[in-house]
Amino acid sequence: MSEDSISIAFVCLGNICRSPMAEAVFTNVVKSKGLSNKFHIESFGTAGYHVGETPDSRSVSTCKKHGVPVNHRAQQIKSKHFNEFDFILCMDDSNFYNLNKINPKGSRAKVSLFGEYNTDNRFKKIVDDPYYGGNDGFEYNFEQIKYFSEEFLKREL
Repeated sequence: MSEDSISIAFVCLGNICRSPMAEAVFTNVVKSKGLSNKFHIESFGTAGYHVGETPDSRSVSTCKKHGVPVNHRAQQIKSKHFNEFDFILCMDDSNFYNLNKINPKGSRAKVSLFGEYNTDNRFKKIVDDPYYGGNDGFEYNFEQIKYFSEEFLKREL
């Protein structure tokens, strides 16, 4: 990570559905704007259930359908990461609660819901876990995440 880059960690529960999708989509949006050299982007889960696994096939197929490549292995967020990232953006209230339980005092990361970038309430603020639902949930997540990514760049750059 270069000192002048912005580092972002996307977080969900297991790091196989929402957060790897957010990592892939945000990376794609940044690349399309010629800003890749300004960012370091990763994703994590608050739980270690799937460490080392590839993302859910439905997340991958939804991204590929939209021309967004996915290259990720699940990892669990640790307290050290709060001083390695500028932004830690999570998908739901449970993730936010769990992150704040392990966030060391005085850490540098700004921890918030990714849905805080829902500037005109076009989508739900919470990025719901689509794991137990059908493909429609993954498609909705993709559209949410793409919009939040665009709005993040407008606000934070």
